Amino acid sequence: MLTAPSLDPDWLNREYNNRALVPEHADMFARWAKASAEVRQQGPALVDVRYGHGLNEQLDIFPAQAGRGQRALAPVLFFIHGGYWRSLDKADHSFVAPAFTQQGACVVMPNYALCPAVTIPDIVMQMVQALAWTYRHIAKHGGDPKRISVVGHSAGGHLATMLLLCRWAEVGADLPADLVKNALSVSGLYDLEPVMHTPFVQPSLNITPEQVAKASPARLPSPPVRAGRGSLAVVAGANESSEFRRHNRLIRDAWGPAVVPVCEELPGLNHFNIVEAMAQPGHRLHRLLRDLLGV
Repeated sequence: MLTAPSLDPDWLNREYNNRALVPEHADMFARWAKASAEVRQQGPALVDVRYGHGLNEQLDIFPAQAGRGQRALAPVLFFIHGGYWRSLDKADHSFVAPAFTQQGACVVMPNYALCPAVTIPDIVMQMVQALAWTYRHIAKHGGDPKRISVVGHSAGGHLATMLLLCRWAEVGADLPADLVKNALSVSGLYDLEPVMHTPFVQPSLNITPEQVAKASPARLPSPPVRAGRGSLAVVAGANESSEFRRHNRLIRDAWGPAVVPVCEELPGLNHFNIVEAMAQPGHRLHRLLRDLLGV
């Protein structure tokens, strides 16, 4: 079902307001910030590297730790943070990186401008530029431009999914069509129409019907999958709202199992502790990420 079961404003607010659904979110955000600051202080990390000259067009690079001194370049995890395209920051998510750098992956975390200063399609194009920069420069930091996996949470999951649809040759003649080797969207949003009708976010997002048509992955043709490359895995927490779980199924229904081979609801997880599960060795989500990266 492409459209939401209801466009009643009160119902939409209940379904899409994740902070209200997870009362302990403030404590979780504080924990993320503290752990992330410690990760950046411990190093090695390159923070606030410019990928463009626009608002918030900076990224952090966490080089691979395992196998240092070896000639082989490391697979790259390009992680896009969430926050309804209007809040949070890459600096809130540095805590995710060590679980993967210690396994031999290079982690890149980009920032983007936040609504209402920009539109969601503007943010999509910022992520296109950030990923193009990563492809062109990550080898200098030990990352393999031929092995880039894109991961995003919530709004970041939407952005990660949109990157699978990018026509890279139109961005730069040096960019390969399969620049994104595969992607994982965690608690992502794939149809902007119900969000456009949700009162608590729409005043800052200012989504228009034209943007719904342009930037809703479930309304766009699926990307080609080349020899197992370019596929999308999607997961949501089993404790998330019915709408976020519907979105998780929606993109599988829209693009089909060949493009979206993994579509799961993970037990015991809500919209925020699912981010912490990424960095927990042994957790199903952590294993999915490592499988994606091949580490």
